[in-house]
Amino acid sequence: MFLPINAQKDCEMSECTLPATLAELRASGWKSRSVKQEIRENFLQQLASGSELFPGMVGYEHTVIPEISLALLAGHDILFLGEKGQGKSRLMRLLPRFLDPVIPYLDLPGCAVHEDPWHPITKQGKACVAQRPETEIPIAWWPREQRYAERLAPGTRFADIIGEIDPAALAAGASMSAEEALHFGLIPRMHRGLFAMNELPELDELVQVGLFNILEERDVQIRGYPIQFDLDVMILFSANPATYNRSGKVIPQLKDRIGSLIQTHYPEDRDGGIRIMEQECDIPLDGQFPVAVPWFMKQIIEEISRRARRSRYIDQQSGVSARFSIANYQTMIASARRRGALLGEAPAVPRISDLGHLYASSLGKLEIDLMSSHQMSEKQVLDAVISEAVKAVFEEYVEQHGLDEISKIFAKGVRIEVGDLLPSSHYETLLKRVPPVWDRAFEVNASENAAMRASCVEFVLAGLHATERISRSQKHGVVSYDL
Repeated sequence: MFLPINAQKDCEMSECTLPATLAELRASGWKSRSVKQEIRENFLQQLASGSELFPGMVGYEHTVIPEISLALLAGHDILFLGEKGQGKSRLMRLLPRFLDPVIPYLDLPGCAVHEDPWHPITKQGKACVAQRPETEIPIAWWPREQRYAERLAPGTRFADIIGEIDPAALAAGASMSAEEALHFGLIPRMHRGLFAMNELPELDELVQVGLFNILEERDVQIRGYPIQFDLDVMILFSANPATYNRSGKVIPQLKDRIGSLIQTHYPEDRDGGIRIMEQECDIPLDGQFPVAVPWFMKQIIEEISRRARRSRYIDQQSGVSARFSIANYQTMIASARRRGALLGEAPAVPRISDLGHLYASSLGKLEIDLMSSHQMSEKQVLDAVISEAVKAVFEEYVEQHGLDEISKIFAKGVRIEVGDLLPSSHYETLLKRVPPVWDRAFEVNASENAAMRASCVEFVLAGLHATERISRSQKHGVVSYDL
């Protein structure tokens, strides 16, 4: 049997008989739709069914996703405006899921576009439909995964996305103003699909003018020769506010033609950031050398990012990506796992001393504000941010569970050394028993697990230092706290 009308049901090619000629397609009842109409109708079906619209997107349920929904229903081209690491590209790459599983096109040799069987736009497609019987016109099927193309703006030329005169065609005798003389770029080739341009403000002004013409007239003009195409394409953009709002970076006419501007943002709360961090971390915690991460260590990693986004020493116009948290989380796990393998501890438990390895995963992702940093090095700025994060999380535990029981065990006037490669048994000599409040405060089995206890000890020591209750020194990778 033939595929149902408009291919609304997902199916494997081997399980469905797809029309192979134009005559068979007409008999199947398939109807043509524009790409925006197709997305709108499929989106409404998923919305009504209660399906998850944007899987994997965390924290946008009440802000960004409703705005995208309205833009899709309105049939708008969309600009995603936000700082780096806010999921702009991922949102664009999720939109093809609202396309039909497959759509038919005229299977014409050498044709640059996937022609709508009922509404061809090229001279070759129109001639084929007009001159050949429908039983002899072949039909092929275009899967939705191939109906999305993406380009990064820096270095993009007019010929890359719009097109260029083809010298070989001219040599063969084609007229320069004829359609046959053109080599089409990505956008014409994505006719009946989606095209995304990342970092729009970095696009050359000449190319922006070409995009303006496509958004306005839906046709192609190459080297002054207008080729009247009724292009059916949905255009998506991404941009950073610092450059998008800068005068002259994006031509006003292009801004005016973009239907909807969707403002993205970083996670609004720490728990949302932790959910993203855990979701995107591709390092398993089980296996031969398992790792158990205490909740307070996850809080600290995400709080480092949150503090960095507010630090006056860091250039906030460049942003602090969610990838900053993810990379730091992965580094912390890797440090704990190395310790577990070297010392035979299972599971290995991350500690504050593991954060000493965050330089490698952090410094390349931060832009230091040279005007405000007062000659501080990048490492000094990061150390200050980590200290603020530890202090913030520690004070929450102190406020909730009280300081006395947690800290009095250390008020002995002794010197305590900690380090990422010290065995957990080292900490047992410091703390043979933990106060009952520890198991409630840290939500880990500190009483029973030496590695968890070591992690708790370092957290309390780092918190006491961050709140200026004890002093701290470091030599040859070993940190000493003086109480």
